[in-house]
Amino acid sequence: MTDGSTDPAQRALSKIDTTAPQSARIWNYWLGGKDNYEVDRAAGDAFKELFPGIEEEARASRYFLVRAVRFLAGERGIRQFLDVGTGLPTVDNTHEVAQRVAPDARVVYVDNDPLVLAHAQALLTSTTQEGSTLYIDADLREPERILEAARDALDFTRPVALMLMGILGLVEDHDEACSIVRRLVAGLPSGSYLVHYDGGNTNEVYNEATRRYNEISGAPYILRSPEQIERYYDGLELVEPGVVSCSRWRLDFAGGGGDGDGAGGLPPEVNEYGGVARKP
Repeated sequence: MTDGSTDPAQRALSKIDTTAPQSARIWNYWLGGKDNYEVDRAAGDAFKELFPGIEEEARASRYFLVRAVRFLAGERGIRQFLDVGTGLPTVDNTHEVAQRVAPDARVVYVDNDPLVLAHAQALLTSTTQEGSTLYIDADLREPERILEAARDALDFTRPVALMLMGILGLVEDHDEACSIVRRLVAGLPSGSYLVHYDGGNTNEVYNEATRRYNEISGAPYILRSPEQIERYYDGLELVEPGVVSCSRWRLDFAGGGGDGDGAGGLPPEVNEYGGVARKP
């Protein structure tokens, strides 16, 4: 039996699987959102029981997005953002941060999760008259299709910030993940940027919590070493301080980032590693 609705949001909602936990919904729960189900909350609580700092990890990742977008829209003058693996809308989405700095910023969101699609229709909309947003229903593993669809909203003769936030861990094969990054970056003009973070495997407790989550998830998340994560930036010019714990990236661009109780007055490190790099 098929859903005969002509409303894209309703068709998307009809495809939602509420019997298995889903990473976007769990992160929404950890960030204090309401767009999740009991199965997601149970998985999120089980993870938190093993690794109580997971909500701080989620917030640090969000603060990293805020600082990176603010840096690119402000200091580097970027006006176009391609956010692949958007996740569920929450506070300080990419277009909101970018358009606060540059009202004419254009943002294209890409995801293939039906709940994200349903919410994107209503929530991922431009906050200014000058700017624009567009949602593309596509899979990360289809980089050429993503780039082709994005051309409807972005000017590929001008730099674009490609955002891959916590999404490459869903690609089990590391070489495939590296290939996806290369193919997406290859389609962007010189002067474009890669903004990225993913979970690292440097904390044994975090590793074990993730392993147990993967046992019940239909979409396992693969933690990788900082050295593996750095490979995503091959051929690009890393912005200082390079690939680091998300909580430590360019704290001069305010927007959150910890309470400063770590070593040397810095916020504590988290197990999410990322950076920003320019395409020559």
